[in-house]
Amino acid sequence: MNAAELSSEPLPGQAAAGPALQARPPATTAPRVLVLFLALLVVLALAAVGLLWQKVGGMQENLARQSADTQARAMEARAAAREAQDLARETAARQAVTDTKLGEATLQRGQIDELLASLSRSRDETLVVDLESSLRLAQQQAQLTLTAEPLLAALRTADQRLERAAQPRLEPVRRAVARDTEAIRSTQIADTQTILEKLDDLVRQIDDVPMLNAVLAANLAKGQVEAEPPSEQWWLRIWQLVRTEAARLMRVSRIDQPEAALLAPDQTYFLRENLKLRLLNVRMGLLARQFPSARADAAAAAFMLHRYFDPAARRTQQFANTLSEVQAQLKAVELPRIDETLSALATAAAGR
Repeated sequence: MNAAELSSEPLPGQAAAGPALQARPPATTAPRVLVLFLALLVVLALAAVGLLWQKVGGMQENLARQSADTQARAMEARAAAREAQDLARETAARQAVTDTKLGEATLQRGQIDELLASLSRSRDETLVVDLESSLRLAQQQAQLTLTAEPLLAALRTADQRLERAAQPRLEPVRRAVARDTEAIRSTQIADTQTILEKLDDLVRQIDDVPMLNAVLAANLAKGQVEAEPPSEQWWLRIWQLVRTEAARLMRVSRIDQPEAALLAPDQTYFLRENLKLRLLNVRMGLLARQFPSARADAAAAAFMLHRYFDPAARRTQQFANTLSEVQAQLKAVELPRIDETLSALATAAAGR
């Protein structure tokens, strides 16, 4: 029953007054309008409540849907978090494996670098040892042949190998090789064959060189012959005979080398043979590359020649000149040594 029907029905107390009221129609219009207004308000209120209810229901649905979406997103977030955790753990494991492999690679790189350095040092040491052995062999060949060509060839080869190696630590060796090469080229080296030929000539000439005691005896004999001129008077002849006999008993002369004047004939023979042996020793020392010994024997031979042989004789002077040339050439026979290069090689082999 709505408000219109309630307003149209008569009240119990108003039943008797119905005809009276109906007799006055304008007086009942205002309550009806009020009722209608109230009914309209109720309808509007109900509509508003319905709308509100519908809106609240929509909001609930939205909230439920948003809650469901939030839960779904939360579940997805939890799943993503778990996946992220799993991925982080996997990444950490991979990082650990990568770090391990990187450490192994670094260690292997260090070992490889050390191996390469060792190979480089080994190659350099092998080169240094090879160069030293080749240079020492060339030095022995040069001493045997008394020529500088083996040494120069070995030094040229060493310089070429050092240039190909291109190692900074071997540059001092190369500079030492250049200095030794220049020193050998600037050195005058005597011809050994010429020295040997001169020694052979000296050995053959010894028997023709006059001794000093023979010259003194010849001078005395010559003086005795000149002291006996022919005489015509008998008393002069007697005086000359007495003087000659007295001169035979005692002779006075100047002797600068008493040892040479007092040599007996057999001692003269052995002296010549001894001088030959001295010269042969010079020859043997030269062939054996014993240069100090050869120079000492040559000096001893020169001393014997000056002391026991006649210095004024032409043969003696020729002999002395040839022997002086041999002595001068013996000083230039010895080849220059390559000690600077060998010292530089030893320093490089020691790693300094």
